Amino acid sequence: MRFPSPSPETTREAARLLAFAVDARGLVVSLVGPLGAGKTVFVKGLAEGLGIDPAVVTSPTFVIASEYPMRPGRRLAHVDLYRVESREDLELAGFADLIEPGAVVAVEWADRFPEALPPDRLEISIRRPDFERDPARRVLDALCYGAVSEAALTNWRAALAARF
Repeated sequence: MRFPSPSPETTREAARLLAFAVDARGLVVSLVGPLGAGKTVFVKGLAEGLGIDPAVVTSPTFVIASEYPMRPGRRLAHVDLYRVESREDLELAGFADLIEPGAVVAVEWADRFPEALPPDRLEISIRRPDFERDPARRVLDALCYGAVSEAALTNWRAALAARF
């Protein structure tokens, strides 16, 4: 799926709509894109849709992961792999423990350690195709890998079509 976003606000709203597409099984969202693409903006929107104050969401670059409680027994884990040096560092940080049924896990810089990601995930690539002429514009490309992410993508696509 491809979604053209004319602004960071639209990117955030698109992510908020994704939150409504997540069912009780949870979802792993792998985010790929260069510095400044809007990965953290996306996670703020996702958090907002999950009922978490987006103002408390910051990039966990220096702590690797931040967790935000949602409804009882569920949480959003926000992971940033930018400064992770090795798969061993990722394991020591407890990454595998974050991925459990019902959890929503958003992984920035997921392309640094794709082998550490679960096979069922929604991969979202965020690009700024013409930064010089239109710095606010992004393009989001989403691919699903597995039944859980496919269901989320189907529901998200419908929500985006209804809203935009």
